[in-house]
Amino acid sequence: MTITGKNLIAGQWTGETEGGFTAFDANTHQPINTPFADATTEEVNTAIIRANEAFTTYSQLSAAKRAAFLRAIGEQINALGDELVEAACAETGLPAMRIQGERGRTVGQLGLFADLLEAGEYPAVIDKADADRQPLPKPDTRLGYLPLGVVGVFAASNFPLAFSTAGGDTASALAAGCPVVMKAHAAHPATAELVASAILKAIELCGLDKGVFSLLQGKNYAISSQIVTHPLVKAVGFTGSERVGMILQQQIYQRPEPIPFYGELGSINPQFLMPAKVDQDGEELAKTLVASLMMGQGQICTSPGVWAVIANKKGDHDNGDDSYTRFVNFAAETLSEQPAGVMLTPAMCASYNKAVEARKSIGGVELLATGLSGEQQQCSATLFTTDLKSFVNSPLLQEEIFGFSALIVRCADFAEMMQFIAVLKGNLAASIHAIDKDFDLARDVAQAVAHKVGRLIYNQVPTGVEVCASMNHGGPFPASTNIRTTSVGSEAIKRFQRPICYQNMPQELLPAILKC
Repeated sequence: MTITGKNLIAGQWTGETEGGFTAFDANTHQPINTPFADATTEEVNTAIIRANEAFTTYSQLSAAKRAAFLRAIGEQINALGDELVEAACAETGLPAMRIQGERGRTVGQLGLFADLLEAGEYPAVIDKADADRQPLPKPDTRLGYLPLGVVGVFAASNFPLAFSTAGGDTASALAAGCPVVMKAHAAHPATAELVASAILKAIELCGLDKGVFSLLQGKNYAISSQIVTHPLVKAVGFTGSERVGMILQQQIYQRPEPIPFYGELGSINPQFLMPAKVDQDGEELAKTLVASLMMGQGQICTSPGVWAVIANKKGDHDNGDDSYTRFVNFAAETLSEQPAGVMLTPAMCASYNKAVEARKSIGGVELLATGLSGEQQQCSATLFTTDLKSFVNSPLLQEEIFGFSALIVRCADFAEMMQFIAVLKGNLAASIHAIDKDFDLARDVAQAVAHKVGRLIYNQVPTGVEVCASMNHGGPFPASTNIRTTSVGSEAIKRFQRPICYQNMPQELLPAILKC
């Protein structure tokens, strides 16, 4: 299809592209010719009002019909074929195989929520009346859930499909019965328009109110502020930087009616390397961690950014080096062989390079290795090391570098590793790498770090999030702004529903799932 550069407002493509913005080719850093409109105040308002109007009928749609709608969206996304892959590759610099896999995950997420709806989106909780209870009879009470209303969703820069226009936030909100007003990411607007066209086609095929979904393009920050402060918006899903996320959070706090803000803001995803594991499998472990770091040039929310290792002087190998030194040498050698790569946008490339230079200037930090250099538009991987004292005393070392840079924190002993856990902020995930000899130490690490993460992993890397019922993709702040929720997996639907108790209601007035 021809990219219009316009906004999709309740079924209508609107907006003036003149004076708007353009995306950049991630590989060349040159502007892509297609201009895109900045959504106006009037367009944002219209999209939200139409979504609120659509809520009346959409919220009452049967689970079966919502499931059919989600499956139709997936079918229409697949029908876009190579055009979608080519657009996403150009705008993000991600390889076609990655985009194809992400498309499969996006369609799979839609199917997961469709399955959930067809099976019963929540278990019925029914406490029947007991007229004989003393001293007072017990009434019939039944627990159900209602959709919240219009949901504002902000697309992620690093996942142009799975966390963007029809990604997890949109899929879970639509599954819950909530219309969505989507703020596209300015880094991949053509990709967003293509997916929005697929959603519109699904709306038409299912005969739904077209206000159930709108797409807003733009680089104007006022668009985001208007969405989160609009009185008809009842919840917000956001994936992005801590700085922007906290600005939006503060604006929500100032609303007359505060609303849920589900923000995913940042994570260093610490890796805990137990001494016997390092001694036995140091080379393999180094290669595994570097490979995980290199995924998507490290522009993944679960990238392993900090590795905690005990710098011991003992090991089973007698070759003049301790196991820690061997591991560090393996890691440095492996990373130095990694190719340079493009970042998602020119701005992210500049930001990554600036962060790396800043880390070099911090006292107590040593640059261990730099990956291969590439074209001017490309960035190189980096590996640093520091001691625990320097890590504790430098807030910058505790912040995420968005890209393929890792920091090894040397702990003098196990007590220092536990001190390292104590100073950690909240994270999406952490891994413990250990063998049987390490179990006593690993147990203490697991008990302590479980309070700092949303997902605790054993002998696997954090990159790669399984989309399933048991997944938790969230964690203590700043990993996410709501510690009780997940943005991945079937439990994500609960973010956009609220509980309601029906007491003494006749069968005819109850939701189908609560009738008996």
